[in-house]
Amino acid sequence: MVDLKKIQTLDQLIPQQPAKVKQPQLDGTGPSFKDTLDQLGGLKPQNLGQMNPAGPVKGAEGVKFSNHAIERMRTRGINYSPEDISKLSDAVSRAAAKGSKDSLILMNDSALIVSVKNNTVVTVMDKNALKENVFTNIDSTVVL
Repeated sequence: MVDLKKIQTLDQLIPQQPAKVKQPQLDGTGPSFKDTLDQLGGLKPQNLGQMNPAGPVKGAEGVKFSNHAIERMRTRGINYSPEDISKLSDAVSRAAAKGSKDSLILMNDSALIVSVKNNTVVTVMDKNALKENVFTNIDSTVVL
């Protein structure tokens, strides 16, 4: 398993010894995979927060996940579908429209604390962690 937190560049994902697989001949038309990945932002540390365990989240307009939130999702077995991410992004947009800065979003038997101004999920809790919890430093709640 690759630790995404330790990856600095795409070159770190490429094995040092090339595999003994015959490479297809490219005719030179179109961009390479590396060029395409670089154009999309690449695997740079500042872009890793835009991924969730199920895959990448939308770019600048989509909500990002902090490293802490990603770790909580892993340890608590929480996954969100692309539809859930879309709903979450919409909820964050609605909270921003109302002037919220930090919001509690309740979705799919889980709670997410979101920095609305940074468009970033700060932490995620499952329904077991929700019981008897006190949420502070939030100025809004969105129930999905």
